[in-house]
Amino acid sequence: MITIAQALKMFDTLSNLYDQPEVDSIKYLVLSDVSNLSKTQLRAFPDRELDGQAIQKMQNIITRLQTGEPVQYILGHTEFYGLAFKVNPSVLIPRPETEELVEWVLSEVRGQQSGVRNILDIGTGSGCIPIALKKHLPQTQLTGLDISPAALQTARQNAQLNEVDVDFIEADILNPPIAIRSTQYAILISNPPYVTEHEKLAMHQNVLNHEPHNALFVPDTDPLLFYRAIADFALQNLQPNGLLFFEINENLGKQTVELLHDKGFKDIELRQDIRGKDRMIKAKKSILKG
Repeated sequence: MITIAQALKMFDTLSNLYDQPEVDSIKYLVLSDVSNLSKTQLRAFPDRELDGQAIQKMQNIITRLQTGEPVQYILGHTEFYGLAFKVNPSVLIPRPETEELVEWVLSEVRGQQSGVRNILDIGTGSGCIPIALKKHLPQTQLTGLDISPAALQTARQNAQLNEVDVDFIEADILNPPIAIRSTQYAILISNPPYVTEHEKLAMHQNVLNHEPHNALFVPDTDPLLFYRAIADFALQNLQPNGLLFFEINENLGKQTVELLHDKGFKDIELRQDIRGKDRMIKAKKSILKG
């Protein structure tokens, strides 16, 4: 038997892969999962002994972590906006900056006089955006679109897990079918692929080797490929004065704003995330264009 304090020390072997804050986060996630104790309990009772099964599970997880495999994929779940989500290599791991995008959307909806009837999330992946929104906007119709059948299967499982009704559609936004081009939405949201091939060189190996490339990367020659396609779709499928929200590449904020301006959107706002990086854009469809 080993104690919680001794078990926590075993994660020091990850320091060559992750910085200390990440190691600290990972070790509490793993220990909480294998011991069924909360982070608070783990901190409060460092001398409590772990049983043999928990120790074995923890050691197996550490071995996998040493290969660079993300802890969320190993555990099979993560948290997003206070909700539990299943994750696997078919979907991106939901990130804190996307929670900020969800919060921005919710604040805009709550500030409107009339209720928002429907919202579409393009490139939904795990379904984290529409599911989190549906939890807080139960009267609004939420739809998630993705090109990946495997991602949509995970998204549907997450909707069931969180007990919400979200429609999920398999479609390619670069070539949208007539079925989704016949609906007018109040809000469109997207966190599309935006990492350029050049930027790939600087990425952490645990992302590069494990997360789905089709949800991450765009060509160096056309980094705004998806933003252009989604903006064009929004011109046709957003209702007048409807809102378009993007999560963006921190290095392409100015260019993304210019793209939306050139296409006739108005009230364009570029917002930074909690780390001070250009990360989100809101734009309104003009009544006169589209």
